[in-house]
Amino acid sequence: MEGHKIFVRHAKAVPLDRRLSIPLLKDSIRTALTCENVGIPCEVNVLVTDDKGIREVNREFRGMDRPTDVLSFPMQEFSPGEYGGAEHDPETGLVPLGDIVLSVEHVDKQAMEYGQSRAREAVYLSIHSVLHLLGYDHVDEAEEKRQMRRREEAIMECLDNAEKL
Repeated sequence: MEGHKIFVRHAKAVPLDRRLSIPLLKDSIRTALTCENVGIPCEVNVLVTDDKGIREVNREFRGMDRPTDVLSFPMQEFSPGEYGGAEHDPETGLVPLGDIVLSVEHVDKQAMEYGQSRAREAVYLSIHSVLHLLGYDHVDEAEEKRQMRRREEAIMECLDNAEKL
């Protein structure tokens, strides 16, 4: 949907390049929203940082003193596939979905570990995080986790068909 606004900023110590670019992150987030049939104009904020930066955020907001790959901070309470009744920002008319924090150091480590490109890992993590903003979860090994993994794979397939990751 054209009405989605995705804002990406990065810590000064974290240079972005064409393999992990702002347009790539924005495109992956828009694709996830489209594939999830989010028909309301949304806002998503993304911070690209390093392990030190994500560790600080993780400690401050989740009480966990360790780095991680990606954090999601939803601003709405959704159930997967049910996006009605969301609160719009009266100034922008957009629905604030929430914030994503992504560690480029974890992107690099996991890309090597899984034998894939840095871009593909960053896209996967951004999609994973958007699904959290939309109410998906994977706290256990049950059906919710399987449902989330199926959606991640379907969205990645859409992107794989559209561009080379």
